[in-house]
Amino acid sequence: MSGQSKTEIRQLLDDAGLAPQHRFGQNFLIDLNLMRKFVAAASIAPGDVVLEVGPGTGSLTEMLLEAGAMVVACEIDRGLQQILAHRFANEPRFELVAEDALAGKNAIRPELLERLRAARERRIAAAPGAAPVIKMVANLPYQIATPLMMELLLRHPDVAELHVTIQKELGEKFWAAVEHEQFSPIAIVAQSLAQIECITLLPAAAFWPAPKVESVMLSLRRFAAAPPEIADDPPAFAAFVRGAFQLRRKSLRRISRGWEVDAPDQLLAACEISPDARPEHVPVEKWRQLFALVAAARSKAGNAE
Repeated sequence: MSGQSKTEIRQLLDDAGLAPQHRFGQNFLIDLNLMRKFVAAASIAPGDVVLEVGPGTGSLTEMLLEAGAMVVACEIDRGLQQILAHRFANEPRFELVAEDALAGKNAIRPELLERLRAARERRIAAAPGAAPVIKMVANLPYQIATPLMMELLLRHPDVAELHVTIQKELGEKFWAAVEHEQFSPIAIVAQSLAQIECITLLPAAAFWPAPKVESVMLSLRRFAAAPPEIADDPPAFAAFVRGAFQLRRKSLRRISRGWEVDAPDQLLAACEISPDARPEHVPVEKWRQLFALVAAARSKAGNAE
């Protein structure tokens, strides 16, 4: 079985004169049983196109290739780029994008997206009638996890599934229920667009170097279609919710004054939302209903001008 032990990873780094870089959030997953569980949870089928961000020395990459995936790996660390290029030089189902996955604070690097789509087109050409799926399977660096995952969910529906290991605190922000202390725009948007499953918790000892926090293995499978209330513009829905949560200590009665619609209290009433409620007290489905009503009211006002 493929995959690299802690000893093997250390040897690869030592031979290259490298060490884990804290600035890149490098904590290598070394528990091979958990890694196999991770790949199994992603249900990799031969021909699936997999985005792996932060592949490190290629331990998870080996398992993904063994499962039959076409892997487009994105690595920012120049030393690790060289290790990956050498290890997979003769692997036709591996491509390396030697860049940061993000081209700015909240934008995914266009070249990365182009390489993913090109890989899927090659798979379709090689196997007419096939329907390869694009999935992200990655032990994500903490610094980029939130913007990367949210951008994929909001703006890139061709990426059908996200399977990640991330810090537990961040994972809670995705699956948190209403009134939970971690309930936030992340939960509202993610739960509106995908089915979210916590596969397992990961102890610090599963990584090297061991982080100071627990991590979690998380799967997000995009719904076949976005809910009708937000289907036309998921990013606008996200912006609407974020705007409200920026004023989360205020009631919706006060927040709604900034929506630039007539009689916002009537819109709240139509959704059966108390005007005295704060953002964290409003369930996910109510946020979608409210967004649709506010958007319709704005459109009606604009047409009347």
